[in-house]
Amino acid sequence: MNTKDIFNIFLEKYNNREFRTIGNNVQQSITLEIQNAHFEVDKPWIVREPNYGYYKREEKWYYSQSLNVNDIPEGAPKMWQACATPDGFINSNYGWCIFSKENGDQYKNCKQHLIEDPHTREAIMIYNRPSMQQEYNKNGMHDFMCCQNVQYFINEYDEYNDILDCIVNFRSNDAVFGFNNDALWANHILEKLANELRPIWNNKYDKNIAAGHIYWNAGSLHIYERHFKILTDFNTKQNVYKYYEDIEKQNNLFRKTQESINNG
Repeated sequence: MNTKDIFNIFLEKYNNREFRTIGNNVQQSITLEIQNAHFEVDKPWIVREPNYGYYKREEKWYYSQSLNVNDIPEGAPKMWQACATPDGFINSNYGWCIFSKENGDQYKNCKQHLIEDPHTREAIMIYNRPSMQQEYNKNGMHDFMCCQNVQYFINEYDEYNDILDCIVNFRSNDAVFGFNNDALWANHILEKLANELRPIWNNKYDKNIAAGHIYWNAGSLHIYERHFKILTDFNTKQNVYKYYEDIEKQNNLFRKTQESINNG
């Protein structure tokens, strides 16, 4: 199962009018939803290609570890503003989640587990926390963190090469905008971790190590009604699969995409 397969499931649900209404009696919205979605991330988009310029700004904000959306370079998108307190504070700066001491030095500890034991099942970066049950709506915000955790495994590719794979677990994931930025971030961290492990692997095991696969799990992967037009446009094409492949040809695959972003 890959991103194209997931898109086709959404398209089938749309054509069959398998909608899900969410919200309360005051405010409701219609979505398409795949529960318990799981697939390999072969490229960083499902429905529409990412805004790479915005992603790079968000990545810079993540590294700042700021918990205020007003610190996002060139301004916060409406999505972030809607989640934040009136002063701009949120929970979900993913850089803060894995790099900060306040959240337990997740990146540092995960890396150390991998160094100490290449076969470990304890190399995990925990993004969310039990106190989110009370903190998601403090001071007027509404930001119940979507990413739960990411687990990393080292697997042997051949006698001389290992690969670093990861499993990403999300509570909830918007398939149009949210997934794109989340997938780019997951790939960036996977590449970063593999690059930092490589000299250790060269010296300790006389082997190379490189970033491998990203496997994605989402309790709810969804498309909001405001984006249904994208699916309608697909239906106007005589051959949906050819249209999808034509768009795909305009993009580099996942690794090349990240490389071009990093090179500016």
